[in-house]
Amino acid sequence: MNKKPIVDFNDETNPFLIAVSISNKHLHLSRADVETLFGEGYQLTVKKMLSQPGQFAAEECVKLVGPKGSIDNLRIIGPERKQTQIELAQTDARQVGIKAALRESGDVEASGACKLIGPAGEVELNEGVIIAKTHIHLSAAEAEEMGLENGELIDLYFGGDKPMMLFDVIVRSGAGHQKDIHIDTDEANAAQYANGQKALVIKHV
Repeated sequence: MNKKPIVDFNDETNPFLIAVSISNKHLHLSRADVETLFGEGYQLTVKKMLSQPGQFAAEECVKLVGPKGSIDNLRIIGPERKQTQIELAQTDARQVGIKAALRESGDVEASGACKLIGPAGEVELNEGVIIAKTHIHLSAAEAEEMGLENGELIDLYFGGDKPMMLFDVIVRSGAGHQKDIHIDTDEANAAQYANGQKALVIKHV
């Protein structure tokens, strides 16, 4: 694409305009790691429900320690997962000296290592730190309306004063998904975007 798309970002009827959610650094914990960090039988406390069905920001935070520094008050996102996963932006990872892998969520094999410190204990992770690939969420009905399928790749156009394109963004659709674009803080800063601003989905030809 060699020119900017012509689009009215205020058009409420265009299904290809989707609001952006900026994903700050956070982590997901396994049951075993919840108990190590917070105590046997501990249950995470809901602070705020998030855009994706069933997901929530927890009241609880932990400290992440890397080779060159640490991150205090790293927010936990629930519910618990099968395997602990930490999601950082590249800037966050570099600040603490972690070689985080660019991955889809859930793919943590041979990814970055760190230590987590909670009020009841510590967890040493040999893998689990990733930079999440940019993705969009769609319900089955929303994906059908747009002619998209789960796992398909699309491009995103961010308008405004500093236009930007992101290529080969993965579509996640089906049960448990709701229309949303997830970008990290580095991407949001690059586009000078705030939560709720819309980006244009461009289908591959």
